[in-house]
Amino acid sequence: MNRLILGDNLEILKTLESESVDLIYLDPPFFSNRHYEIIWGDAGEIRSFKDRWAGGIDHYIAWLKERVEQMYRVLKKTGSFFLHCDWHADAYIRVEILDKIFGSKNLQNHIIWKRKTGRGETNHPSKRFGVISDSIYFYSKSTNKNRIFNSLFSFEPEGYTDYVENFFIHTDEQGRRYRIDNLASPNPRPNLMYEYKGYKPPKNGWAISLEKMKQFDKEGRLHFPQNKNGRIQRRRFLDELQGKPIQSIWDDIEIVTAHSKEKIGYPTQKPEALLERIIKCASNEGDVVLDPFMGGGTTAAAADKLKRQWIGIDQSTMAVKVTEMRLDNQRGLFSAPFSVQLHKYDYDSLRYGDALEFESWIVRQFGGEPNERRRGDFGLDGKAADGTPIQVKRSDNIGRNVIDNFKSAAERADKKLYDKNKKAGKPVGYIIAFSFGRGMIEEAARLKNREGIIIRLVRVDEIVPIAAKPTAAIKMEDVGRDAKGNCTIEFFVKSKSKAGIELYSWDFDYNAKKGFKASVMIDKEGRQSHTFKAGVYTVAVKVVDNDGLESIETVKLRINGVVKQL
Repeated sequence: MNRLILGDNLEILKTLESESVDLIYLDPPFFSNRHYEIIWGDAGEIRSFKDRWAGGIDHYIAWLKERVEQMYRVLKKTGSFFLHCDWHADAYIRVEILDKIFGSKNLQNHIIWKRKTGRGETNHPSKRFGVISDSIYFYSKSTNKNRIFNSLFSFEPEGYTDYVENFFIHTDEQGRRYRIDNLASPNPRPNLMYEYKGYKPPKNGWAISLEKMKQFDKEGRLHFPQNKNGRIQRRRFLDELQGKPIQSIWDDIEIVTAHSKEKIGYPTQKPEALLERIIKCASNEGDVVLDPFMGGGTTAAAADKLKRQWIGIDQSTMAVKVTEMRLDNQRGLFSAPFSVQLHKYDYDSLRYGDALEFESWIVRQFGGEPNERRRGDFGLDGKAADGTPIQVKRSDNIGRNVIDNFKSAAERADKKLYDKNKKAGKPVGYIIAFSFGRGMIEEAARLKNREGIIIRLVRVDEIVPIAAKPTAAIKMEDVGRDAKGNCTIEFFVKSKSKAGIELYSWDFDYNAKKGFKASVMIDKEGRQSHTFKAGVYTVAVKVVDNDGLESIETVKLRINGVVKQL
Protein backbone atom coordinates (compact mmCIF):
# COMPACT_ATOMS: atom_id res chain seq x y z
CA MET A 1 0.00 0.00 0.00
CA ASN A 2 2.72 2.53 0.91
CA ARG A 3 3.40 4.20 -2.44
CA LEU A 4 4.96 7.31 -3.91
CA ILE A 5 3.48 7.92 -7.36
CA LEU A 6 4.78 10.34 -10.00
CA GLY A 7 2.08 11.71 -12.27
CA ASP A 8 -1.08 13.78 -12.68
CA ASN A 9 -3.18 13.07 -9.59
CA LEU A 10 -6.43 13.18 -11.58
CA GLU A 11 -5.41 10.26 -13.76
CA ILE A 12 -3.91 8.33 -10.85
CA LEU A 13 -6.95 8.88 -8.61
CA LYS A 14 -9.12 7.35 -11.34
CA THR A 15 -7.16 4.09 -10.98
CA LEU A 16 -7.70 3.80 -7.21
CA GLU A 17 -10.43 1.58 -5.86
CA SER A 18 -13.64 3.25 -4.64
CA GLU A 19 -13.99 3.64 -0.87
CA SER A 20 -10.46 2.42 -0.19
CA VAL A 21 -9.02 5.38 1.76
CA ASP A 22 -9.68 6.39 5.39
CA LEU A 23 -8.25 9.91 5.41
CA ILE A 24 -7.37 12.47 2.74
CA TYR A 25 -5.29 15.56 3.35
CA LEU A 26 -4.53 17.90 0.48
CA ASP A 27 -2.62 21.13 0.29
CA PRO A 28 -3.23 22.12 -3.35
CA PRO A 29 -1.44 25.07 -4.95
CA PHE A 30 -3.04 28.23 -3.63
CA PHE A 31 -4.82 30.62 -5.99
CA SER A 32 -2.41 33.42 -5.16
CA ASN A 33 0.71 35.01 -6.63
CA ARG A 34 1.50 33.00 -9.76
CA HIS A 35 5.25 33.32 -9.48
CA TYR A 36 5.75 31.61 -6.16
CA GLU A 37 3.37 28.77 -7.01
CA ILE A 38 6.19 27.24 -9.06
CA ILE A 39 8.02 25.35 -6.32
CA TRP A 40 10.26 22.72 -7.86
CA GLY A 41 10.46 24.13 -11.37
CA ASP A 42 10.58 20.80 -13.21
CA ALA A 43 8.75 19.98 -16.41
CA GLY A 44 5.76 18.19 -14.87
CA GLU A 45 5.01 21.01 -12.47
CA ILE A 46 5.44 23.77 -15.04
CA ARG A 47 3.09 21.99 -17.46
CA SER A 48 0.40 21.67 -14.78
CA PHE A 49 1.03 25.24 -13.65
CA LYS A 50 0.26 26.63 -17.10
CA ASP A 51 -2.95 24.60 -17.36
CA ARG A 52 -4.09 25.55 -13.88
CA TRP A 53 -3.87 29.30 -14.39
CA ALA A 54 -5.19 29.46 -17.94
CA GLY A 55 -8.62 30.90 -17.12
CA GLY A 56 -8.63 32.68 -13.76
CA ILE A 57 -10.61 31.64 -10.68
CA ASP A 58 -13.32 29.75 -12.60
CA HIS A 59 -10.71 27.62 -14.33
CA TYR A 60 -8.87 27.03 -11.04
CA ILE A 61 -12.09 25.88 -9.31
CA ALA A 62 -12.95 23.56 -12.22
CA TRP A 63 -9.39 22.16 -12.17
CA LEU A 64 -9.57 21.44 -8.44
CA LYS A 65 -13.21 20.27 -8.39
CA GLU A 66 -12.74 17.33 -10.75
CA ARG A 67 -9.90 16.11 -8.54
CA VAL A 68 -11.93 16.44 -5.34
CA GLU A 69 -14.74 14.47 -7.00
CA GLN A 70 -12.33 11.57 -7.46
CA MET A 71 -11.12 11.92 -3.87
CA TYR A 72 -14.71 11.73 -2.66
CA ARG A 73 -15.14 8.49 -4.63
CA VAL A 74 -12.09 6.79 -3.13
CA LEU A 75 -12.87 7.95 0.44
CA LYS A 76 -14.60 5.42 2.69
CA LYS A 77 -18.03 6.26 4.10
CA THR A 78 -16.41 6.48 7.53
CA GLY A 79 -13.56 8.62 6.17
CA SER A 80 -12.49 12.21 6.72
CA PHE A 81 -11.24 14.91 4.34
CA PHE A 82 -9.01 17.92 5.16
CA LEU A 83 -8.36 20.61 2.56
CA HIS A 84 -5.70 23.26 3.31
CA CYS A 85 -5.98 26.66 1.60
CA ASP A 86 -5.43 30.37 2.13
CA TRP A 87 -7.74 33.37 1.89
CA HIS A 88 -7.44 33.93 -1.87
CA ALA A 89 -9.97 31.25 -2.84
CA ASP A 90 -11.23 29.67 0.40
CA ALA A 91 -14.81 30.92 -0.04
CA TYR A 92 -14.97 29.64 -3.63
CA ILE A 93 -13.50 26.29 -2.60
CA ARG A 94 -16.00 25.80 0.20
CA VAL A 95 -19.14 26.89 -1.67
CA GLU A 96 -18.37 25.73 -5.21
CA ILE A 97 -16.54 22.49 -4.41
CA LEU A 98 -16.76 21.12 -0.90
CA ASP A 99 -20.38 21.92 -0.01
CA LYS A 100 -21.54 20.67 -3.40
CA ILE A 101 -19.57 17.39 -3.27
CA PHE A 102 -19.66 16.52 0.44
CA GLY A 103 -22.80 18.44 1.44
CA SER A 104 -22.77 21.41 3.82
CA LYS A 105 -24.12 19.20 6.63
CA ASN A 106 -20.89 17.20 6.54
CA LEU A 107 -18.67 20.19 7.29
CA GLN A 108 -17.24 19.26 10.69
CA ASN A 109 -14.89 22.19 11.27
CA HIS A 110 -13.41 25.26 9.68
CA ILE A 111 -9.99 25.07 11.31
CA ILE A 112 -7.81 28.18 11.53
CA TRP A 113 -4.04 27.60 11.68
CA LYS A 114 -2.06 30.59 12.86
CA ARG A 115 1.03 30.04 10.75
CA LYS A 116 3.20 33.15 11.13
CA THR A 117 3.44 36.71 12.35
CA GLY A 118 2.07 39.55 10.28
CA ARG A 119 3.98 41.69 7.83
CA GLY A 120 5.64 44.71 9.37
CA GLU A 121 5.79 48.27 8.02
CA THR A 122 9.48 48.22 7.09
CA ASN A 123 9.33 50.43 4.00
CA HIS A 124 5.74 51.50 3.43
CA PRO A 125 2.74 51.93 5.77
CA SER A 126 0.38 48.97 5.62
CA LYS A 127 -3.13 49.52 4.29
CA ARG A 128 -4.63 46.39 5.87
CA PHE A 129 -4.18 43.93 8.73
CA GLY A 130 -1.48 41.30 8.37
CA VAL A 131 -2.55 37.82 7.23
CA ILE A 132 -1.28 35.20 9.69
CA SER A 133 -3.56 32.22 9.12
CA ASP A 134 -4.53 29.44 6.74
CA SER A 135 -7.86 27.64 6.55
CA ILE A 136 -8.26 23.87 6.84
CA TYR A 137 -11.73 22.58 5.94
CA PHE A 138 -12.59 19.34 7.69
CA TYR A 139 -15.43 17.34 6.07
CA SER A 140 -16.73 13.85 6.65
CA LYS A 141 -18.06 11.80 3.78
CA SER A 142 -21.24 10.95 5.67
CA THR A 143 -22.90 11.02 9.08
CA ASN A 144 -21.93 7.36 9.58
CA LYS A 145 -21.88 6.62 13.32
CA ASN A 146 -18.65 4.65 12.87
CA ARG A 147 -16.79 7.68 11.52
CA ILE A 148 -13.36 7.90 13.11
CA PHE A 149 -12.64 10.86 15.35
CA ASN A 150 -10.17 10.74 18.23
CA SER A 151 -10.36 13.71 20.61
CA LEU A 152 -6.97 15.34 21.11
CA PHE A 153 -5.53 17.36 23.98
CA SER A 154 -2.59 19.72 24.29
CA PHE A 155 -0.41 21.08 27.07
CA GLU A 156 0.74 23.96 24.85
CA PRO A 157 -2.23 26.29 24.21
CA GLU A 158 -2.12 29.87 25.38
CA GLY A 159 -3.29 30.25 28.98
CA TYR A 160 -2.66 26.62 29.93
CA THR A 161 -0.08 27.47 32.61
CA ASP A 162 -2.39 30.09 34.14
CA TYR A 163 -5.23 27.57 34.10
CA VAL A 164 -3.17 25.04 36.08
CA GLU A 165 -1.93 27.62 38.60
CA ASN A 166 -5.36 29.16 39.15
CA PHE A 167 -7.46 26.01 39.44
CA PHE A 168 -5.24 23.21 40.77
CA ILE A 169 -4.85 24.79 44.20
CA HIS A 170 -5.65 21.79 46.45
CA THR A 171 -3.39 18.96 47.64
CA ASP A 172 -4.55 15.57 48.97
CA GLU A 173 -3.03 13.42 51.71
CA GLN A 174 -0.46 11.96 49.29
CA GLY A 175 0.62 15.37 48.03
CA ARG A 176 -1.23 15.14 44.68
CA ARG A 177 -2.47 18.46 43.33
CA TYR A 178 -6.09 18.64 42.26
CA ARG A 179 -8.91 20.96 41.37
CA ILE A 180 -12.53 20.54 42.44
CA ASP A 181 -15.31 19.98 39.96
CA ASN A 182 -19.08 20.00 40.22
CA LEU A 183 -20.90 16.72 40.97
CA ALA A 184 -24.40 18.16 40.67
CA SER A 185 -26.69 17.12 37.84
CA PRO A 186 -27.63 19.97 35.46
CA ASN A 187 -31.12 18.48 35.10
CA PRO A 188 -33.52 17.03 37.70
CA ARG A 189 -32.50 13.44 38.56
CA PRO A 190 -35.07 12.02 41.01
CA ASN A 191 -33.36 8.61 40.99
CA LEU A 192 -30.10 10.21 42.20
CA MET A 193 -31.58 12.14 45.14
CA TYR A 194 -29.66 10.41 47.92
CA GLU A 195 -27.79 11.59 51.01
CA TYR A 196 -24.14 10.59 51.39
CA LYS A 197 -22.22 10.71 54.69
CA GLY A 198 -24.54 13.39 55.99
CA TYR A 199 -24.31 15.59 52.90
CA LYS A 200 -27.66 16.32 51.29
CA PRO A 201 -28.05 16.05 47.52
CA PRO A 202 -28.13 19.19 45.34
CA LYS A 203 -31.44 20.48 44.02
CA ASN A 204 -31.38 18.38 40.81
CA GLY A 205 -29.65 15.36 42.37
CA TRP A 206 -26.12 14.04 42.00
CA ALA A 207 -24.54 13.49 38.56
CA ILE A 208 -23.47 9.93 39.53
CA SER A 209 -25.05 6.89 41.14
CA LEU A 210 -24.55 5.87 44.77
CA GLU A 211 -22.28 3.00 43.64
CA LYS A 212 -20.12 5.42 41.66
CA MET A 213 -20.05 7.82 44.61
CA LYS A 214 -18.73 5.04 46.86
CA GLN A 215 -16.13 4.10 44.26
CA PHE A 216 -14.91 7.71 43.96
CA ASP A 217 -14.76 7.92 47.76
CA LYS A 218 -12.68 4.74 47.99
CA GLU A 219 -10.29 6.07 45.32
CA GLY A 220 -9.89 9.43 47.09
CA ARG A 221 -11.66 11.33 44.31
CA LEU A 222 -14.16 13.20 46.51
CA HIS A 223 -13.70 16.60 48.13
CA PHE A 224 -15.74 16.97 51.33
CA PRO A 225 -16.35 20.49 52.68
CA GLN A 226 -16.02 20.91 56.45
CA ASN A 227 -19.53 22.28 56.70
CA LYS A 228 -22.17 19.55 56.23
CA ASN A 229 -24.34 22.15 54.54
CA GLY A 230 -21.76 22.33 51.78
CA ARG A 231 -21.68 20.11 48.76
CA ILE A 232 -19.46 17.17 47.87
CA GLN A 233 -17.33 17.86 44.80
CA ARG A 234 -15.10 15.75 42.61
CA ARG A 235 -11.30 15.86 42.70
CA ARG A 236 -9.60 16.10 39.31
CA PHE A 237 -5.89 15.38 39.72
CA LEU A 238 -3.22 17.32 37.88
CA ASP A 239 -1.11 14.21 37.18
CA GLU A 240 -4.06 12.70 35.30
CA LEU A 241 -4.71 15.77 33.22
CA GLN A 242 -4.63 15.08 29.46
CA GLY A 243 -4.25 18.75 28.62
CA LYS A 244 -6.79 21.19 27.26
CA PRO A 245 -9.04 19.83 24.49
CA ILE A 246 -7.91 21.04 21.08
CA GLN A 247 -10.45 23.33 19.47
CA SER A 248 -10.76 24.74 15.94
CA ILE A 249 -8.12 27.47 16.29
CA TRP A 250 -4.62 26.01 16.13
CA ASP A 251 -2.11 28.53 17.41
CA ASP A 252 0.32 26.09 19.05
CA ILE A 253 2.04 24.68 15.93
CA GLU A 254 5.05 26.59 14.63
CA ILE A 255 5.83 26.95 10.95
CA VAL A 256 8.95 25.36 9.46
CA THR A 257 11.73 27.95 9.62
CA ALA A 258 15.25 28.09 8.20
CA HIS A 259 16.54 26.62 11.48
CA SER A 260 13.97 23.82 11.87
CA LYS A 261 15.45 20.33 12.09
CA GLU A 262 12.82 18.99 9.69
CA LYS A 263 13.46 21.62 7.02
CA ILE A 264 14.19 20.06 3.60
CA GLY A 265 14.26 23.17 1.43
CA TYR A 266 10.65 23.04 0.20
CA PRO A 267 9.33 26.65 0.34
CA THR A 268 5.77 25.84 1.48
CA GLN A 269 6.73 22.85 3.67
CA LYS A 270 4.16 22.13 6.37
CA PRO A 271 5.32 21.11 9.86
CA GLU A 272 5.02 17.46 10.81
CA ALA A 273 3.15 18.46 14.00
CA LEU A 274 0.31 19.79 11.85
CA LEU A 275 -0.08 16.56 9.90
CA GLU A 276 0.42 14.41 13.00
CA ARG A 277 -2.56 16.17 14.62
CA ILE A 278 -4.78 15.61 11.58
CA ILE A 279 -3.72 11.98 11.18
CA LYS A 280 -4.13 11.17 14.89
CA CYS A 281 -7.62 12.68 15.12
CA ALA A 282 -9.09 11.13 11.96
CA SER A 283 -7.44 7.71 11.63
CA ASN A 284 -6.13 4.73 13.57
CA GLU A 285 -3.03 2.59 13.11
CA GLY A 286 -3.19 0.61 9.88
CA ASP A 287 -5.63 3.01 8.19
CA VAL A 288 -4.89 4.40 4.72
CA VAL A 289 -3.90 8.08 4.37
CA LEU A 290 -3.85 9.75 0.94
CA ASP A 291 -2.10 12.99 -0.03
CA PRO A 292 -2.71 13.76 -3.73
CA PHE A 293 -0.56 16.95 -3.65
CA MET A 294 2.43 15.48 -1.85
CA GLY A 295 4.86 18.39 -2.21
CA GLY A 296 7.61 18.04 0.38
CA GLY A 297 6.27 14.72 1.69
CA THR A 298 5.20 15.79 5.20
CA THR A 299 2.01 13.72 5.10
CA ALA A 300 3.84 10.54 4.08
CA ALA A 301 6.58 11.14 6.68
CA ALA A 302 4.06 11.71 9.48
CA ALA A 303 1.81 8.81 8.45
CA ASP A 304 4.80 6.47 8.29
CA LYS A 305 5.88 7.40 11.83
CA LEU A 306 2.33 6.91 13.10
CA LYS A 307 2.07 3.42 11.56
CA ARG A 308 -0.55 4.30 8.98
CA GLN A 309 -0.54 3.07 5.40
CA TRP A 310 -0.19 5.89 2.90
CA ILE A 311 -0.26 6.96 -0.74
CA GLY A 312 1.49 10.11 -1.95
CA ILE A 313 1.02 11.56 -5.45
CA ASP A 314 2.80 14.44 -7.16
CA GLN A 315 3.44 15.59 -10.72
CA SER A 316 6.98 16.71 -9.82
CA THR A 317 9.88 14.28 -10.08
CA MET A 318 11.75 16.26 -7.45
CA ALA A 319 8.81 16.07 -5.01
CA VAL A 320 8.72 12.27 -5.33
CA LYS A 321 12.48 11.81 -5.01
CA VAL A 322 12.84 14.25 -2.10
CA THR A 323 10.01 12.49 -0.27
CA GLU A 324 11.68 9.15 -0.94
CA MET A 325 14.93 10.40 0.60
CA ARG A 326 13.04 11.94 3.52
CA LEU A 327 11.44 8.59 4.25
CA ASP A 328 14.77 6.79 3.88
CA ASN A 329 16.33 9.18 6.42
CA GLN A 330 13.75 8.32 9.08
CA ARG A 331 13.53 4.59 8.43
CA GLY A 332 14.19 2.20 11.28
CA LEU A 333 14.33 -1.55 11.75
CA PHE A 334 10.54 -1.92 11.90
CA SER A 335 9.60 0.63 9.22
CA ALA A 336 7.12 -0.64 6.65
CA PRO A 337 8.42 -0.95 3.06
CA PHE A 338 7.23 1.40 0.34
CA SER A 339 7.39 1.53 -3.45
CA VAL A 340 8.11 4.35 -5.88
CA GLN A 341 6.12 4.48 -9.14
CA LEU A 342 7.83 6.53 -11.86
CA HIS A 343 7.30 7.22 -15.55
CA LYS A 344 10.40 5.18 -16.37
CA TYR A 345 12.43 2.54 -14.56
CA ASP A 346 16.12 1.79 -14.45
CA TYR A 347 17.10 -1.48 -16.10
CA ASP A 348 19.90 -2.26 -13.61
CA SER A 349 17.64 -1.77 -10.56
CA LEU A 350 14.94 -4.04 -11.98
CA ARG A 351 17.33 -6.64 -13.36
CA TYR A 352 19.65 -6.99 -10.38
CA GLY A 353 17.54 -6.00 -7.34
CA ASP A 354 15.63 -8.33 -5.02
CA ALA A 355 14.17 -11.14 -7.17
CA LEU A 356 11.04 -11.85 -5.15
CA GLU A 357 10.17 -8.17 -4.84
CA PHE A 358 10.57 -7.77 -8.60
CA GLU A 359 8.33 -10.77 -9.34
CA SER A 360 5.49 -9.44 -7.18
CA TRP A 361 5.91 -5.89 -8.47
CA ILE A 362 5.96 -6.72 -12.19
CA VAL A 363 2.95 -9.05 -11.86
CA ARG A 364 1.00 -6.18 -10.29
CA GLN A 365 2.19 -3.77 -12.98
CA PHE A 366 0.87 -6.26 -15.54
CA GLY A 367 -2.52 -6.12 -13.83
CA GLY A 368 -2.25 -9.48 -12.11
CA GLU A 369 -2.10 -10.79 -8.57
CA PRO A 370 1.24 -12.21 -7.36
CA ASN A 371 1.44 -15.63 -5.78
CA GLU A 372 2.50 -15.11 -2.17
CA ARG A 373 2.63 -18.80 -1.23
CA ARG A 374 5.85 -19.71 -3.09
CA ARG A 375 5.22 -23.40 -2.33
CA GLY A 376 2.95 -25.81 -4.13
CA ASP A 377 2.46 -23.25 -6.89
CA PHE A 378 3.99 -25.33 -9.75
CA GLY A 379 6.67 -22.65 -10.11
CA LEU A 380 4.11 -20.01 -11.12
CA ASP A 381 4.51 -16.45 -9.86
CA GLY A 382 1.00 -15.07 -10.16
CA LYS A 383 -2.19 -14.97 -12.16
CA ALA A 384 -4.02 -12.54 -14.39
CA ALA A 385 -7.40 -11.07 -13.48
CA ASP A 386 -9.17 -14.10 -15.02
CA GLY A 387 -6.90 -16.58 -13.22
CA THR A 388 -4.59 -17.32 -16.16
CA PRO A 389 -1.13 -18.19 -14.76
CA ILE A 390 1.89 -15.89 -14.99
CA GLN A 391 5.55 -16.81 -14.71
CA VAL A 392 8.34 -14.24 -14.28
CA LYS A 393 11.92 -14.83 -15.38
CA ARG A 394 14.21 -12.00 -14.35
CA SER A 395 16.62 -12.77 -17.16
CA ASP A 396 17.49 -11.96 -20.75
CA ASN A 397 17.32 -14.30 -23.76
CA ILE A 398 15.09 -16.90 -22.09
CA GLY A 399 15.52 -20.34 -23.69
CA ARG A 400 13.05 -22.88 -25.07
CA ASN A 401 13.12 -25.17 -22.02
CA VAL A 402 11.28 -22.51 -20.00
CA ILE A 403 8.22 -22.61 -22.25
CA ASP A 404 8.09 -26.42 -22.11
CA ASN A 405 8.13 -26.43 -18.31
CA PHE A 406 5.66 -23.55 -18.08
CA LYS A 407 3.15 -25.24 -20.40
CA SER A 408 3.08 -28.32 -18.14
CA ALA A 409 2.84 -26.23 -14.96
CA ALA A 410 -0.06 -24.16 -16.32
CA GLU A 411 -1.97 -27.28 -17.29
CA ARG A 412 -1.43 -28.93 -13.88
CA ALA A 413 -2.31 -25.79 -11.94
CA ASP A 414 -5.84 -25.48 -13.38
CA LYS A 415 -6.68 -27.98 -16.14
CA LYS A 416 -10.23 -26.69 -16.53
CA LEU A 417 -9.10 -23.09 -17.08
CA TYR A 418 -6.28 -24.25 -19.36
CA ASP A 419 -8.69 -26.14 -21.63
CA LYS A 420 -11.21 -23.29 -21.58
CA ASN A 421 -8.62 -20.73 -22.68
CA LYS A 422 -7.24 -23.05 -25.34
CA LYS A 423 -10.68 -23.65 -26.78
CA ALA A 424 -11.47 -19.90 -26.79
CA GLY A 425 -8.19 -19.04 -28.52
CA LYS A 426 -6.95 -17.13 -25.49
CA PRO A 427 -3.52 -17.32 -23.82
CA VAL A 428 -3.18 -20.29 -21.47
CA GLY A 429 -0.44 -18.38 -19.70
CA TYR A 430 1.97 -15.46 -19.73
CA ILE A 431 5.77 -15.48 -19.39
CA ILE A 432 7.38 -12.16 -18.44
CA ALA A 433 11.11 -11.58 -19.00
CA PHE A 434 13.52 -8.88 -20.11
CA SER A 435 14.06 -10.60 -23.46
CA PHE A 436 13.50 -13.96 -25.13
CA GLY A 437 15.88 -16.14 -27.13
CA ARG A 438 15.20 -17.24 -30.68
CA GLY A 439 14.35 -20.80 -29.65
CA MET A 440 11.77 -19.54 -27.13
CA ILE A 441 10.07 -17.31 -29.71
CA GLU A 442 10.00 -20.08 -32.31
CA GLU A 443 8.51 -22.62 -29.87
CA ALA A 444 5.78 -20.17 -28.82
CA ALA A 445 4.88 -19.69 -32.48
CA ARG A 446 4.90 -23.46 -33.13
CA LEU A 447 2.57 -24.14 -30.17
CA LYS A 448 0.14 -21.50 -31.42
CA ASN A 449 0.13 -22.51 -35.08
CA ARG A 450 0.21 -26.32 -34.76
CA GLU A 451 -1.41 -27.07 -31.40
CA GLY A 452 -3.65 -24.04 -30.84
CA ILE A 453 -1.88 -23.29 -27.53
CA ILE A 454 -1.15 -19.61 -26.97
CA ILE A 455 1.55 -18.73 -24.47
CA ARG A 456 2.10 -14.99 -24.62
CA LEU A 457 5.66 -13.80 -24.20
CA VAL A 458 5.75 -10.34 -22.56
CA ARG A 459 8.87 -8.22 -22.29
CA VAL A 460 9.28 -6.11 -19.18
CA ASP A 461 9.60 -2.96 -21.29
CA GLU A 462 6.13 -3.69 -22.73
CA ILE A 463 4.74 -3.36 -19.20
CA VAL A 464 6.83 -0.50 -17.84
CA PRO A 465 9.09 1.92 -19.74
CA ILE A 466 12.80 1.30 -19.12
CA ALA A 467 15.65 3.75 -19.49
CA ALA A 468 19.32 4.04 -18.58
CA LYS A 469 20.08 5.70 -15.28
CA PRO A 470 22.29 8.81 -15.19
CA THR A 471 26.06 8.54 -14.91
CA ALA A 472 28.21 10.65 -12.62
CA ALA A 473 31.77 11.22 -11.46
CA ILE A 474 32.94 13.09 -8.35
CA LYS A 475 35.84 15.49 -8.35
CA MET A 476 37.12 17.30 -5.26
CA GLU A 477 39.40 20.09 -4.12
CA ASP A 478 41.08 20.60 -0.72
CA VAL A 479 40.05 24.12 0.31
CA GLY A 480 42.00 24.36 3.58
CA ARG A 481 41.98 23.81 7.35
CA ASP A 482 40.67 25.72 10.33
CA ALA A 483 42.43 26.36 13.67
CA LYS A 484 41.28 22.97 15.00
CA GLY A 485 42.75 21.10 12.05
CA ASN A 486 39.39 20.32 10.46
CA CYS A 487 39.59 20.00 6.70
CA THR A 488 37.17 21.63 4.24
CA ILE A 489 36.71 19.94 0.86
CA GLU A 490 34.76 21.17 -2.11
CA PHE A 491 33.07 18.50 -4.25
CA PHE A 492 31.96 18.77 -7.88
CA VAL A 493 29.86 16.33 -9.90
CA LYS A 494 30.02 15.73 -13.63
CA SER A 495 26.92 13.87 -14.76
CA LYS A 496 25.08 12.82 -17.90
CA SER A 497 21.49 11.80 -18.67
CA LYS A 498 19.43 11.91 -21.84
CA ALA A 499 16.49 13.11 -19.76
CA GLY A 500 18.47 15.91 -18.08
CA ILE A 501 19.54 16.18 -14.44
CA GLU A 502 16.85 17.10 -11.88
CA LEU A 503 18.85 17.33 -8.64
CA TYR A 504 21.79 16.11 -6.61
CA SER A 505 21.75 14.93 -2.98
CA TRP A 506 24.75 14.31 -0.70
CA ASP A 507 25.60 11.92 2.13
CA PHE A 508 28.93 12.91 3.70
CA ASP A 509 29.16 9.84 5.92
CA TYR A 510 27.75 7.14 3.65
CA ASN A 511 27.27 3.60 4.94
CA ALA A 512 26.28 1.09 2.26
CA LYS A 513 24.58 -1.22 4.78
CA LYS A 514 22.42 1.54 6.22
CA GLY A 515 21.70 3.04 2.82
CA PHE A 516 21.85 6.62 1.54
CA LYS A 517 20.94 9.15 4.26
CA ALA A 518 20.85 12.62 2.74
CA SER A 519 22.87 15.29 4.55
CA VAL A 520 22.00 17.75 1.77
CA MET A 521 18.71 16.80 0.13
CA ILE A 522 18.33 19.39 -2.63
CA ASP A 523 21.31 20.62 -4.64
CA LYS A 524 20.60 21.90 -8.15
CA GLU A 525 24.22 22.65 -9.07
CA GLY A 526 26.12 19.49 -8.10
CA ARG A 527 28.56 21.40 -5.99
CA GLN A 528 29.00 21.23 -2.20
CA SER A 529 31.55 22.06 0.48
CA HIS A 530 31.89 20.08 3.70
CA THR A 531 34.20 20.22 6.70
CA PHE A 532 35.59 16.98 8.11
CA LYS A 533 37.42 16.03 11.29
CA ALA A 534 40.30 13.57 11.04
CA GLY A 535 39.08 10.09 10.05
CA VAL A 536 37.97 7.88 7.17
CA TYR A 537 34.83 8.84 5.28
CA THR A 538 32.80 7.64 2.32
CA VAL A 539 31.11 10.53 0.55
CA ALA A 540 28.17 9.69 -1.72
CA VAL A 541 26.27 11.80 -4.21
CA LYS A 542 22.88 10.72 -5.54
CA VAL A 543 22.15 12.02 -9.04
CA VAL A 544 18.47 12.12 -10.08
CA ASP A 545 17.35 12.79 -13.65
CA ASN A 546 14.07 14.22 -14.91
CA ASP A 547 12.58 10.74 -15.28
CA GLY A 548 13.25 10.05 -11.59
CA LEU A 549 16.02 7.57 -12.33
CA GLU A 550 19.04 7.80 -10.08
CA SER A 551 22.58 6.62 -9.52
CA ILE A 552 24.87 6.84 -6.50
CA GLU A 553 28.57 7.56 -6.87
CA THR A 554 30.99 7.41 -3.94
CA VAL A 555 34.50 8.50 -3.03
CA LYS A 556 36.39 7.23 0.03
CA LEU A 557 38.71 9.61 1.88
CA ARG A 558 41.24 9.46 4.71
CA ILE A 559 41.76 12.80 6.41
CA ASN A 560 44.67 13.19 8.83
CA GLY A 561 46.73 16.26 8.13
CA VAL A 562 46.41 15.59 4.42
CA VAL A 563 43.52 14.39 2.26
CA LYS A 564 44.03 11.04 0.61
CA GLN A 565 41.55 9.36 -1.71
CA LEU A 566 41.36 5.63 -0.96
